[in-house]
This record gives sequence, C-alpha cells and structure tokens, in this order.
Amino acid sequence: MARAGEASIAKPGGDDIGMRRVEQHLEGLRLMGAEVEEREGGYVARARRLHGARIALDMPTVTGTENLMMAAVLAEGITVISNAAREPHVYDLARCLIGMGAHITGVGTELIVIEGSGGLLHGTTHNITADYIEAGTYMIAAAATYGDVVVEHMRPSDLRWLFSKLRSAGCDIVEGANHVRITCSHLRGVDMTTWPHPGFATDMQPQFCALMTQATGPSVISEALYENRFRHVEFLQQMGAHIAIDGRSAVINGPARLHGTRMSIPDIRSGAALVIAGLCAEGTTELDRVFHLERGYDDLESKLAGLGADIERVVTDEPGSEVRDLTGVVGD
Repeated sequence: MARAGEASIAKPGGDDIGMRRVEQHLEGLRLMGAEVEEREGGYVARARRLHGARIALDMPTVTGTENLMMAAVLAEGITVISNAAREPHVYDLARCLIGMGAHITGVGTELIVIEGSGGLLHGTTHNITADYIEAGTYMIAAAATYGDVVVEHMRPSDLRWLFSKLRSAGCDIVEGANHVRITCSHLRGVDMTTWPHPGFATDMQPQFCALMTQATGPSVISEALYENRFRHVEFLQQMGAHIAIDGRSAVINGPARLHGTRMSIPDIRSGAALVIAGLCAEGTTELDRVFHLERGYDDLESKLAGLGADIERVVTDEPGSEVRDLTGVVGD
C-alpha cells in the first residue's frame, strides 16, 4: 500500500492456537493516513501518501511492528513505534531495510524511530539471520534424549532465555561465537511462563512441555500469549505423559515412560514437540500431516538422523498423509 497506494489481503489464518489480533496493524496504518476497510473475508487499505505518526502499540506484536516499520520507511516524516516487538527477526528485517536505504534506530528496544523519505528503497544483499526457534528445538531434542550436540551457525544471544531454563533443568551449555554445545545427564522439573521477547518464546512452549515429561519432579508450564496453545498435551498424554491442564497452565509430573503411537500433527510447534517425544518413547511413533513441520523446519528428518535418530519419511498415495517413523535415538 505504501508503494502502490492500495492493497487488499485476506484475514489471517495459520495454526489454530488462539486469536489472531490485527487491530494494531490497522490502527497504526490509519494513524499514518491510510483508509482501511474491512470486508467479508479480508481488508482493503488505501493511501495517496502515508505520513509519519506516533504509534503506541497496546501489545508488542511482532508482525504488527514489522508491517508498520515497512510502511513507515516509505512514508513522509518521522514515525515512532512504542512498545515495539524486540524479537530477533524484527531486528533482522530492520537490518535489511537499512541496507536498502532506510533510516531506522532503536530496533531491539521498545521504541523504534523511522525517518521516512517518502521515496523508494534500493536493492541490497542480505544474509537472513539464523532461525532461533529451529536452533532451540534441536537443543531441547538433545536435552530430552541426554545427548551431546553442537548447534552451529546461530546467534547464542537470541536464546539466552532458553539457556537459563535448560541450565535450571540440569543441562550444561557452552556458548561460542556462533554455536552452542549442550549436554545433559539428568533432568529436573522447572516452571516456565511464556512472554514476549526477551521472555520465553511461545513458539518453544510445546517443545519444552515434551522435555519436562522426561524431567524428575513437577513442573508448571504457563501460556500467557495464546489461549489454545496446549493442543500437543492430549497427544503427549496418549504417549503416557502425566499432564493436567489448569486454565492456561499445564502441570507436568515426570519422568514419564513414553510409548510410541500414531498421531496427527495439529500445528508446527506441537509437531516439533511430538517429534521430541517420539525420540524419547519406546517403540514406533508415527506422525502424519507432516506438512505442518515443513513450514518451520528444513530437512528435519535428515538432521535428526545425522545425530543418530532412527527416523524416516514414508510417502503414501494419499495427499497429505506423509508419515514420519520415529523409533528412538540410537545409543541414548
């Protein structure tokens, strides 16, 4: 819209983990001079020219911050976004925009200032930062199976909140400049609450739940961001985990002796949690609807197989019915 003057988009979809709020996106664009109309199934936004504005978000929305930042670099004047999201991918987007000629300061803090030029950006070469959620998932898989794993080509500073909980749970973590080594010989239960960055990421909550099923003692996992983010729990219970839901918290008593079964993945991060549980379980675990995992993890089975997991992909004739066969970790 900032470049062409008009844009239309469907209403948000994605994983069924709770409400997808977009009013902060829309109100921010309105403050910058856009007309935003809600229609059945979508939104239409128009603006002859956007102008700078002061935008106070009522919650640090990641994509809302990114959308408003992208609009602001092409607007006339200065835009200030307060209570901005601070996730690593927000910082990475700003780094790319700055390489394209944008003037942005304050990224990584709750106050971002964009000096819009009202003109187009120019091309650049940008290396995308490592996916810290993917890196954290492999670290949790290593801890759950009492492995010794080095995760390379990542930024350790993006995951300090995870390191703190893993160390409290009994893991040994050694940080390098762009890698992390994790080892674990015993797990103990720890409590955790999700929170916007730099708090514990909601996208790591299901994986951490799977980890806590193998820890000695109780743990309470609380979800502060999404009201439907415990879809993995019923599947972990089917595998033998001792978990009770109390409002927006999961109370876990471990360690549990998990057993393999066949399950259907409900969303990306629940799928990652079930993979981790399958690596810990006795017998064969079969997961279908693996297209969810493919949205968040590149070549997951090959990477885990390279670490010693007995895992394979089975493609059937039925669309969307691919199965991952997980029979534990070799040598665990």
